[in-house]
Amino acid sequence: MKKRLLLAEDDELLSSLLKFRLEKSGYAVDVVVNGKDVKKYLTTTTPDLIVSDIMMPYMSGIELIDYVRNELNSKLPIIIISSAGNEENVLNAFEMGANDFLSKPVSPPELLIRVARVLKSA
Repeated sequence: MKKRLLLAEDDELLSSLLKFRLEKSGYAVDVVVNGKDVKKYLTTTTPDLIVSDIMMPYMSGIELIDYVRNELNSKLPIIIISSAGNEENVLNAFEMGANDFLSKPVSPPELLIRVARVLKSA
């Protein structure tokens, strides 16, 4: 059975590229563009992994981690991607419970390796 990924990314071009590459590698990928849609999605579906931008409308990636870890009380794996890959953001994401962090521009081959690694260890 295919692993289901939730991709939360408000950049349409990037989300299309990443969705294409992930699906080509055998994953089922659902895309949402903001924090409201993430919450709505998670009320009906439990993906195997979330890949989320840190800067999204309505809810940041950090707030998403907090929501999943504390409100949903879930250990669902989360990979954060960000153009603001400064040390403070990286440390904050890991402290909140992110499983991995990638800086933009995202290399699709690197993302595929990290997704596989996080899913394997989950």
